[in-house]
Amino acid sequence: MTALPLIKQTATEIGLQDRAAVLDLTGAMCLPDDGVLLVADLHFEKGSSFALRGMMLPPYDTRETLKALTRAVARFNPRGVIALGDSFHDIGGPGRLGEEERATLARVQHGREWIWVTGNHDHHLPDSIGGEVVEEMTLGPFTLRHEPQEDGAAEIAGHLHPVGKVVMRGRATRRRCFVTDGVRCIMPALGAYAGGLNVCDAAFTPYFPDEFTAHLIGTERIFAIARSMLCDD
Repeated sequence: MTALPLIKQTATEIGLQDRAAVLDLTGAMCLPDDGVLLVADLHFEKGSSFALRGMMLPPYDTRETLKALTRAVARFNPRGVIALGDSFHDIGGPGRLGEEERATLARVQHGREWIWVTGNHDHHLPDSIGGEVVEEMTLGPFTLRHEPQEDGAAEIAGHLHPVGKVVMRGRATRRRCFVTDGVRCIMPALGAYAGGLNVCDAAFTPYFPDEFTAHLIGTERIFAIARSMLCDD
């Protein structure tokens, strides 16, 4: 029998409020019923922000983040993209975008609705970046916002940069992840320099007081892991 070739599983579908949500290896989420792609915490120009404070990092983070964003948009070809806050690392970030990066952003925006949800890092965004700017919005059953709220609402948010830590064969691995209980979802940071917070941290407890599933982003697939397998308490 001839072995079948391995196919890279770039995305996986889950149920969220009884609707389909497709999780992508880039850290983006597609809501196919709405034709919308969601991304969170791009943190464009974080490297240049640090450089202004004398902390020199390779200045390629915006370029790499845009590559990931472009892949996700090309994969799903959504009618709209909604960025859930902290798209820029600070309010001066849009002004520091290089010409190449600005052109790439314009290309990926072309022909589709684009909405920037403001975050704690980018509470003000200029018209020059294109698209519409809102503080939060409603899409079907979901409230889309940057910081999750303890109001029991069905929401999709960012802000916390969730990562999960797993130990396999004596080695620990940290991976960005989507965290959900089927009602609320907190998305991973897509930004190249964004960093992450362990899902077992107490910061997640107000939003997931009981169980949750962390969908860890691996190299070639997404792994669904229950809270009980990640946290020792």
